[in-house]
Amino acid sequence: MALGVTGAESTQAAPAPRSTCPTAELFATNNTAVITNPDDPRLQTRLTRFDREVRQIIHTNGALPGSSKLLRGVFWSGDLKQATYERSREFDIGLVGREGLNHIAGVIAKTYHQESVLTFRCLPRTSPETDALEIEAPGVSANRLHDELVADPVARDKLGGGSVTADGRLVLIAPLADLPLAREFTAKLGVDWGTAQVHYGDREFVS
Repeated sequence: MALGVTGAESTQAAPAPRSTCPTAELFATNNTAVITNPDDPRLQTRLTRFDREVRQIIHTNGALPGSSKLLRGVFWSGDLKQATYERSREFDIGLVGREGLNHIAGVIAKTYHQESVLTFRCLPRTSPETDALEIEAPGVSANRLHDELVADPVARDKLGGGSVTADGRLVLIAPLADLPLAREFTAKLGVDWGTAQVHYGDREFVS
């Protein structure tokens, strides 16, 4: 698998400069409902108050809140056997280490009654802590992500889903070992791998 990952990277997308990746990222929502309708009005909210509150939590716990972007997530529910939708935000965080990030994510999970909050710390690919990658690529809609996820049982089971920004940029965090699968799935989404940005790091689901 390591050879497959190396070959995929060397022939196509090179890792994005670490300067384009913040110290850490946190993906969170205040929604607790299961949303299966893509036209549900709750998917239109901008989570403005939530944005302010999470920034305050980050600041109160000694880290530096950075920019935040609105996302529409599409995820596969094994229990429901269908795709679900989520309105969420990605928060950039500076001046934070692993333990601090874990603590902040735990506070957010408890405050907003979430099963878990996803975190991603940007690290060199050679770091012993690196176990995942973040793929960002333009030209993807939430509807396309939904349709391809539903149609691909391997991707939906292993990757789980992904998110799309308001301007149509895919955000997909996957285990490092699943890079070949992630490349194949993004190709089905119409992504030119040469336009993708790839960051390496450590992901955690914090409850």
